[in-house]
Amino acid sequence: MSVPAPRRRMTAASVALAVAVSQLAACQDAPPDAPRPPPQVQVVTVQPRTIPYVMTFVAQTQSARQVDIVARVSGYLDHIGYREGELVRQGQVLFQLDPRPLRAQLDAARGELQAQQARLTTAAATLGRVKPLAAMNAMSQADLDRAEGDHAAAKAAVAAARAKVDAAKLELDYASIVSPVTGLASRSLLREGAYVNAQSGNAKLTYVAALDPIWVDFSVSQNQSSQLRARIAARQVIAPASDAWEVELVMADGSVHPQRGRINFADPSFSQDTGSFLVRAVLPNPDRVLRPGMFVTARVVGPSRPDAVVLPQLAVQQGPSGHYVYVVKPDGTAEIRPVVVGDYEGTRDIVIDTGLAAGDRVVIDGMLKVAPGKPVTIVTAPAGAGAPAAAAAAAPTSASAPAAAR
Repeated sequence: MSVPAPRRRMTAASVALAVAVSQLAACQDAPPDAPRPPPQVQVVTVQPRTIPYVMTFVAQTQSARQVDIVARVSGYLDHIGYREGELVRQGQVLFQLDPRPLRAQLDAARGELQAQQARLTTAAATLGRVKPLAAMNAMSQADLDRAEGDHAAAKAAVAAARAKVDAAKLELDYASIVSPVTGLASRSLLREGAYVNAQSGNAKLTYVAALDPIWVDFSVSQNQSSQLRARIAARQVIAPASDAWEVELVMADGSVHPQRGRINFADPSFSQDTGSFLVRAVLPNPDRVLRPGMFVTARVVGPSRPDAVVLPQLAVQQGPSGHYVYVVKPDGTAEIRPVVVGDYEGTRDIVIDTGLAAGDRVVIDGMLKVAPGKPVTIVTAPAGAGAPAAAAAAAPTSASAPAAAR
Protein backbone atom coordinates (compact mmCIF):
# COMPACT_ATOMS: atom_id res chain seq x y z
CA MET A 1 0.00 0.00 0.00
CA SER A 2 1.49 3.43 -1.06
CA VAL A 3 2.33 6.23 1.41
CA PRO A 4 0.29 9.36 1.10
CA ALA A 5 2.02 12.43 -0.42
CA PRO A 6 1.99 14.57 2.79
CA ARG A 7 3.82 11.86 4.67
CA ARG A 8 6.50 11.62 1.95
CA ARG A 9 7.14 15.37 2.20
CA MET A 10 7.54 15.13 5.99
CA THR A 11 10.07 12.31 5.57
CA ALA A 12 12.28 14.44 3.17
CA ALA A 13 12.17 17.39 5.54
CA SER A 14 13.20 15.17 8.44
CA VAL A 15 16.22 13.88 6.50
CA ALA A 16 17.39 17.44 5.62
CA LEU A 17 17.07 18.54 9.23
CA ALA A 18 19.10 15.55 10.44
CA VAL A 19 21.93 16.33 7.96
CA ALA A 20 22.08 19.99 9.08
CA VAL A 21 22.20 19.01 12.73
CA SER A 22 25.04 16.55 12.08
CA GLN A 23 27.10 19.17 10.17
CA LEU A 24 26.64 21.72 12.96
CA ALA A 25 27.80 19.20 15.51
CA ALA A 26 30.88 18.43 13.40
CA CYS A 27 31.78 22.13 13.20
CA GLN A 28 31.42 22.50 16.97
CA ASP A 29 33.72 19.51 17.58
CA ALA A 30 36.58 20.78 15.13
CA PRO A 31 39.70 22.31 16.83
CA PRO A 32 40.47 26.03 16.24
CA ASP A 33 43.07 27.13 13.52
CA ALA A 34 46.69 26.92 14.69
CA PRO A 35 48.70 30.23 14.65
CA ARG A 36 50.89 30.81 11.55
CA PRO A 37 54.63 30.42 12.10
CA PRO A 38 56.91 33.48 11.61
CA PRO A 39 58.07 33.95 8.01
CA GLN A 40 61.47 32.61 7.11
CA VAL A 41 64.06 35.13 5.85
CA GLN A 42 67.73 35.20 4.97
CA VAL A 43 69.90 37.96 6.39
CA VAL A 44 73.41 39.33 6.06
CA THR A 45 75.31 40.85 8.96
CA VAL A 46 76.74 44.25 8.13
CA GLN A 47 80.53 44.23 8.14
CA PRO A 48 82.06 47.51 6.91
CA ARG A 49 85.09 47.07 4.70
CA THR A 50 87.41 49.07 2.46
CA ILE A 51 86.46 49.12 -1.19
CA PRO A 52 87.84 50.94 -4.21
CA TYR A 53 86.30 54.32 -4.96
CA VAL A 54 85.91 54.55 -8.71
CA MET A 55 84.63 57.47 -10.75
CA THR A 56 83.25 56.82 -14.22
CA PHE A 57 83.20 59.25 -17.13
CA VAL A 58 82.35 59.23 -20.80
CA ALA A 59 85.65 59.78 -22.62
CA GLN A 60 87.06 60.02 -26.12
CA THR A 61 90.43 58.89 -27.38
CA GLN A 62 92.80 61.26 -29.11
CA SER A 63 96.15 60.83 -30.79
CA ALA A 64 99.02 61.94 -28.61
CA ARG A 65 100.66 63.36 -31.71
CA GLN A 66 98.67 63.92 -34.88
CA VAL A 67 100.75 65.65 -37.53
CA ASP A 68 99.57 67.18 -40.80
CA ILE A 69 101.87 66.23 -43.66
CA VAL A 70 102.40 69.42 -45.63
CA ALA A 71 104.63 70.06 -48.66
CA ARG A 72 107.37 72.60 -47.99
CA VAL A 73 108.35 73.06 -51.64
CA SER A 74 106.33 73.22 -54.83
CA GLY A 75 106.48 70.61 -57.54
CA TYR A 76 104.71 67.78 -59.30
CA LEU A 77 103.82 64.72 -57.22
CA ASP A 78 105.74 61.79 -58.66
CA HIS A 79 105.01 58.98 -56.22
CA ILE A 80 102.95 58.07 -53.13
CA GLY A 81 105.11 55.82 -50.99
CA TYR A 82 102.64 54.34 -48.47
CA ARG A 83 99.39 52.43 -48.31
CA GLU A 84 96.58 54.67 -47.19
CA GLY A 85 95.20 53.91 -43.74
CA GLU A 86 98.08 51.71 -42.68
CA LEU A 87 100.95 52.06 -40.25
CA VAL A 88 103.95 54.12 -41.33
CA ARG A 89 107.28 54.43 -39.58
CA GLN A 90 109.12 57.55 -38.56
CA GLY A 91 111.36 58.65 -41.44
CA GLN A 92 109.44 56.67 -44.07
CA VAL A 93 108.99 58.49 -47.39
CA LEU A 94 105.29 59.17 -47.90
CA PHE A 95 105.38 61.41 -50.98
CA GLN A 96 108.04 62.08 -53.59
CA LEU A 97 107.96 65.29 -55.61
CA ASP A 98 109.79 65.61 -58.92
CA PRO A 99 113.37 66.34 -57.79
CA ARG A 100 114.84 67.42 -61.15
CA PRO A 101 113.99 71.15 -60.97
CA LEU A 102 115.28 71.29 -57.41
CA ARG A 103 118.45 69.41 -58.34
CA ALA A 104 119.03 71.93 -61.14
CA GLN A 105 118.67 74.77 -58.62
CA LEU A 106 121.26 73.05 -56.43
CA ASP A 107 123.69 72.73 -59.33
CA ALA A 108 123.24 76.42 -60.17
CA ALA A 109 123.85 77.37 -56.55
CA ARG A 110 127.02 75.28 -56.48
CA GLY A 111 128.25 76.96 -59.67
CA GLU A 112 127.65 80.37 -58.17
CA LEU A 113 129.57 79.32 -55.08
CA GLN A 114 132.53 78.28 -57.18
CA ALA A 115 132.47 81.61 -59.01
CA GLN A 116 132.40 83.54 -55.77
CA GLN A 117 135.22 81.44 -54.37
CA ALA A 118 137.29 82.31 -57.48
CA ARG A 119 136.59 86.01 -56.95
CA LEU A 120 137.63 85.62 -53.33
CA THR A 121 140.90 84.04 -54.43
CA THR A 122 141.59 86.95 -56.79
CA ALA A 123 140.68 89.52 -54.16
CA ALA A 124 142.91 87.82 -51.61
CA ALA A 125 145.85 87.81 -54.07
CA THR A 126 145.31 91.48 -54.90
CA LEU A 127 145.20 92.40 -51.23
CA GLY A 128 148.41 90.44 -50.67
CA ARG A 129 150.23 92.49 -53.30
CA VAL A 130 148.81 95.85 -52.27
CA LYS A 131 149.60 95.61 -48.55
CA PRO A 132 153.43 95.56 -48.82
CA LEU A 133 153.40 98.24 -51.51
CA ALA A 134 151.20 100.47 -49.39
CA ALA A 135 153.54 99.93 -46.46
CA MET A 136 156.43 101.26 -48.61
CA ASN A 137 154.22 104.14 -49.79
CA ALA A 138 154.41 102.70 -53.29
CA MET A 139 150.61 102.68 -53.44
CA SER A 140 148.09 105.06 -51.98
CA GLN A 141 145.95 104.37 -48.93
CA ALA A 142 142.89 104.51 -51.21
CA ASP A 143 144.22 101.58 -53.22
CA LEU A 144 144.73 99.61 -50.01
CA ASP A 145 141.24 100.43 -48.80
CA ARG A 146 139.80 99.36 -52.13
CA ALA A 147 141.67 96.06 -52.07
CA GLU A 148 140.57 95.33 -48.53
CA GLY A 149 136.95 96.16 -49.42
CA ASP A 150 137.01 93.93 -52.48
CA HIS A 151 138.39 91.10 -50.35
CA ALA A 152 135.71 91.53 -47.69
CA ALA A 153 132.99 91.71 -50.34
CA ALA A 154 134.28 88.53 -51.96
CA LYS A 155 134.20 86.73 -48.60
CA ALA A 156 130.62 87.85 -48.02
CA ALA A 157 129.64 86.72 -51.53
CA VAL A 158 131.13 83.31 -50.87
CA ALA A 159 129.15 83.04 -47.63
CA ALA A 160 125.94 84.05 -49.43
CA ALA A 161 126.58 81.57 -52.22
CA ARG A 162 127.24 78.82 -49.69
CA ALA A 163 123.94 79.64 -47.97
CA LYS A 164 122.18 79.34 -51.33
CA VAL A 165 123.72 75.91 -51.77
CA ASP A 166 122.48 74.86 -48.34
CA ALA A 167 118.99 76.18 -49.13
CA ALA A 168 118.96 74.33 -52.45
CA LYS A 169 120.05 71.12 -50.69
CA LEU A 170 117.26 71.60 -48.15
CA GLU A 171 114.64 72.12 -50.84
CA LEU A 172 115.86 69.03 -52.64
CA ASP A 173 115.53 67.07 -49.39
CA TYR A 174 112.01 68.49 -48.97
CA ALA A 175 111.08 66.86 -52.27
CA SER A 176 111.04 63.60 -50.30
CA ILE A 177 108.25 64.08 -47.76
CA VAL A 178 108.77 61.74 -44.79
CA SER A 179 106.68 60.88 -41.75
CA PRO A 180 107.85 62.62 -38.56
CA VAL A 181 106.20 60.01 -36.31
CA THR A 182 105.22 56.36 -36.29
CA GLY A 183 101.48 56.00 -36.65
CA LEU A 184 98.53 55.51 -38.97
CA ALA A 185 98.53 57.56 -42.16
CA SER A 186 95.27 58.87 -43.55
CA ARG A 187 94.26 58.97 -47.21
CA SER A 188 96.19 61.05 -49.68
CA LEU A 189 94.50 64.30 -50.64
CA LEU A 190 96.35 64.45 -53.98
CA ARG A 191 97.23 61.83 -56.56
CA GLU A 192 100.33 61.25 -58.67
CA GLY A 193 100.84 63.90 -61.32
CA ALA A 194 99.13 66.68 -59.37
CA TYR A 195 100.98 69.96 -58.89
CA VAL A 196 101.65 70.74 -55.25
CA ASN A 197 101.88 74.47 -54.56
CA ALA A 198 103.58 75.06 -51.22
CA GLN A 199 102.28 78.64 -51.13
CA SER A 200 98.62 77.74 -51.64
CA GLY A 201 95.92 75.82 -49.82
CA ASN A 202 96.63 72.41 -51.39
CA ALA A 203 99.98 71.96 -49.68
CA LYS A 204 98.43 69.52 -47.16
CA LEU A 205 98.80 65.96 -48.40
CA THR A 206 97.60 63.79 -45.49
CA TYR A 207 98.10 63.35 -41.76
CA VAL A 208 99.74 60.76 -39.52
CA ALA A 209 98.32 59.95 -36.08
CA ALA A 210 100.58 58.37 -33.48
CA LEU A 211 98.79 55.61 -31.53
CA ASP A 212 101.23 54.56 -28.84
CA PRO A 213 100.77 56.11 -26.38
CA ILE A 214 97.27 57.49 -26.82
CA TRP A 215 95.43 60.25 -25.00
CA VAL A 216 92.01 59.92 -23.38
CA ASP A 217 90.05 63.12 -22.74
CA PHE A 218 87.04 63.45 -20.43
CA SER A 219 85.27 66.25 -18.58
CA VAL A 220 84.74 66.53 -14.83
CA SER A 221 81.80 68.66 -13.73
CA GLN A 222 81.96 71.21 -10.96
CA ASN A 223 79.58 69.11 -8.82
CA GLN A 224 81.71 66.00 -9.21
CA SER A 225 84.87 67.90 -8.31
CA SER A 226 83.27 69.49 -5.25
CA GLN A 227 81.81 66.18 -4.08
CA LEU A 228 85.17 64.43 -4.34
CA ARG A 229 86.97 67.17 -2.42
CA ALA A 230 84.31 67.08 0.31
CA ARG A 231 84.57 63.30 0.69
CA ILE A 232 88.35 63.44 0.85
CA ALA A 233 88.17 66.19 3.49
CA ALA A 234 85.70 64.09 5.53
CA ARG A 235 87.93 61.00 5.22
CA GLN A 236 85.14 59.18 3.46
CA VAL A 237 87.50 58.76 0.51
CA ILE A 238 91.26 58.24 0.76
CA ALA A 239 93.23 59.71 -2.15
CA PRO A 240 95.91 57.49 -3.71
CA ALA A 241 99.48 57.86 -2.57
CA SER A 242 101.59 60.33 -4.56
CA ASP A 243 98.46 61.36 -6.48
CA ALA A 244 98.71 58.18 -8.55
CA TRP A 245 95.30 58.57 -10.20
CA GLU A 246 95.05 55.74 -12.71
CA VAL A 247 92.60 55.39 -15.57
CA GLU A 248 91.27 52.18 -17.11
CA LEU A 249 89.06 52.05 -20.16
CA VAL A 250 85.92 50.05 -20.81
CA MET A 251 85.33 49.49 -24.50
CA ALA A 252 81.99 49.67 -26.28
CA ASP A 253 81.58 45.88 -26.07
CA GLY A 254 82.12 45.90 -22.30
CA SER A 255 85.67 44.58 -22.36
CA VAL A 256 88.38 46.31 -20.34
CA HIS A 257 91.48 47.58 -22.10
CA PRO A 258 94.47 45.62 -20.76
CA GLN A 259 96.64 48.70 -20.23
CA ARG A 260 96.06 51.33 -17.55
CA GLY A 261 97.20 54.91 -17.82
CA ARG A 262 97.89 57.94 -15.67
CA ILE A 263 96.32 61.38 -15.61
CA ASN A 264 98.91 63.79 -17.00
CA PHE A 265 96.88 66.97 -17.49
CA ALA A 266 93.94 68.78 -15.88
CA ASP A 267 92.70 72.10 -17.17
CA PRO A 268 93.21 74.76 -14.49
CA SER A 269 89.91 76.52 -15.21
CA PHE A 270 86.28 75.50 -15.74
CA SER A 271 84.61 76.01 -19.07
CA GLN A 272 82.04 78.81 -18.93
CA ASP A 273 79.90 76.95 -21.46
CA THR A 274 79.77 73.50 -19.85
CA GLY A 275 80.73 74.12 -16.22
CA SER A 276 83.34 71.38 -16.40
CA PHE A 277 87.08 71.13 -16.90
CA LEU A 278 89.08 68.89 -19.18
CA VAL A 279 91.14 66.01 -17.81
CA ARG A 280 93.55 64.01 -19.94
CA ALA A 281 95.14 60.63 -19.35
CA VAL A 282 97.88 58.94 -21.34
CA LEU A 283 97.69 55.17 -21.88
CA PRO A 284 100.04 52.66 -23.50
CA ASN A 285 98.55 51.27 -26.69
CA PRO A 286 101.12 48.79 -28.00
CA ASP A 287 98.57 46.68 -29.87
CA ARG A 288 97.02 49.83 -31.39
CA VAL A 289 93.52 48.68 -30.41
CA LEU A 290 92.56 52.22 -29.47
CA ARG A 291 92.10 54.59 -32.39
CA PRO A 292 91.60 58.36 -32.27
CA GLY A 293 87.98 59.47 -31.93
CA MET A 294 86.65 56.36 -30.14
CA PHE A 295 84.08 56.84 -27.37
CA VAL A 296 84.95 54.80 -24.29
CA THR A 297 84.17 54.71 -20.58
CA ALA A 298 87.00 55.98 -18.40
CA ARG A 299 87.24 54.70 -14.85
CA VAL A 300 89.41 56.79 -12.58
CA VAL A 301 90.81 54.36 -10.01
CA GLY A 302 93.26 54.65 -7.18
CA PRO A 303 91.33 56.14 -4.23
CA SER A 304 89.66 53.89 -1.65
CA ARG A 305 86.57 54.12 0.52
CA PRO A 306 87.11 52.90 4.11
CA ASP A 307 84.38 51.41 6.33
CA ALA A 308 81.95 51.05 3.46
CA VAL A 309 78.65 49.22 3.95
CA VAL A 310 77.75 47.17 0.88
CA LEU A 311 74.43 45.37 0.35
CA PRO A 312 72.81 43.62 -2.59
CA GLN A 313 70.55 45.92 -4.53
CA LEU A 314 67.58 43.57 -4.00
CA ALA A 315 67.73 44.17 -0.25
CA VAL A 316 67.08 47.90 -0.68
CA GLN A 317 63.46 48.96 -1.13
CA GLN A 318 62.11 52.34 -2.10
CA GLY A 319 59.01 53.97 -0.67
CA PRO A 320 57.38 57.39 -0.73
CA SER A 321 59.86 58.70 1.86
CA GLY A 322 62.99 57.24 0.27
CA HIS A 323 65.01 54.04 0.47
CA TYR A 324 64.76 51.56 3.32
CA VAL A 325 65.73 48.05 4.36
CA TYR A 326 64.33 45.48 6.80
CA VAL A 327 66.54 44.91 9.84
CA VAL A 328 66.08 42.00 12.27
CA LYS A 329 66.37 43.35 15.82
CA PRO A 330 67.94 41.37 18.69
CA ASP A 331 64.45 40.27 19.86
CA GLY A 332 63.81 38.59 16.50
CA THR A 333 61.31 41.12 15.18
CA ALA A 334 61.68 43.10 11.96
CA GLU A 335 61.82 46.85 11.66
CA ILE A 336 62.02 49.27 8.76
CA ARG A 337 65.32 51.17 8.65
CA PRO A 338 65.60 54.24 6.38
CA VAL A 339 68.93 54.41 4.52
CA VAL A 340 70.75 56.74 2.15
CA VAL A 341 72.19 54.88 -0.82
CA GLY A 342 75.43 55.76 -2.55
CA ASP A 343 77.21 54.36 -5.57
CA TYR A 344 76.71 51.00 -7.20
CA GLU A 345 79.33 48.39 -6.37
CA GLY A 346 79.69 46.16 -9.40
CA THR A 347 76.47 45.00 -11.01
CA ARG A 348 74.56 43.55 -8.02
CA ASP A 349 75.56 45.49 -4.93
CA ILE A 350 75.12 49.04 -3.71
CA VAL A 351 76.87 51.18 -1.11
CA ILE A 352 74.86 52.43 1.86
CA ASP A 353 76.06 55.88 2.89
CA THR A 354 74.07 56.23 6.13
CA GLY A 355 71.47 54.27 8.11
CA LEU A 356 73.29 51.05 8.99
CA ALA A 357 76.06 50.11 11.41
CA ALA A 358 78.32 47.14 11.96
CA GLY A 359 76.42 44.14 13.28
CA ASP A 360 73.01 45.04 11.84
CA ARG A 361 71.22 42.04 10.36
CA VAL A 362 69.62 43.05 7.06
CA VAL A 363 67.00 40.92 5.33
CA ILE A 364 68.20 39.96 1.87
CA ASP A 365 65.56 37.37 0.94
CA GLY A 366 61.89 37.02 1.92
CA MET A 367 61.12 40.73 2.29
CA LEU A 368 57.61 40.31 0.87
CA LYS A 369 56.61 38.16 3.85
CA VAL A 370 57.98 40.52 6.50
CA ALA A 371 55.77 42.88 8.53
CA PRO A 372 57.24 45.63 10.72
CA GLY A 373 57.21 44.67 14.40
CA LYS A 374 56.45 41.01 13.70
CA PRO A 375 58.83 38.13 14.47
CA VAL A 376 60.78 36.40 11.72
CA THR A 377 62.79 33.20 11.51
CA ILE A 378 66.32 33.48 10.14
CA VAL A 379 67.35 30.61 7.89
CA THR A 380 70.37 29.91 5.73
CA ALA A 381 70.30 29.34 1.99
CA PRO A 382 69.65 25.68 1.10
CA ALA A 383 72.66 23.68 -0.03
CA GLY A 384 73.15 23.79 -3.78
CA ALA A 385 70.90 26.79 -4.20
CA GLY A 386 72.32 30.00 -5.58
CA ALA A 387 73.02 32.28 -2.64
CA PRO A 388 71.77 35.82 -2.96
CA ALA A 389 74.18 38.46 -4.16
CA ALA A 390 74.67 39.85 -0.68
CA ALA A 391 75.93 36.60 0.82
CA ALA A 392 79.30 37.15 -0.81
CA ALA A 393 79.28 40.77 0.24
CA ALA A 394 79.03 39.83 3.92
CA ALA A 395 82.66 38.69 4.19
CA PRO A 396 85.46 41.23 3.73
CA THR A 397 87.44 40.95 0.51
CA SER A 398 90.69 42.46 -0.67
CA ALA A 399 89.24 43.96 -3.84
CA SER A 400 85.91 44.87 -5.30
CA ALA A 401 84.49 45.67 -8.69
CA PRO A 402 84.75 49.37 -9.55
CA ALA A 403 81.73 51.45 -8.62
CA ALA A 404 79.96 53.67 -11.10
CA ALA A 405 79.99 57.22 -9.84
CA ARG A 406 76.68 58.98 -10.07
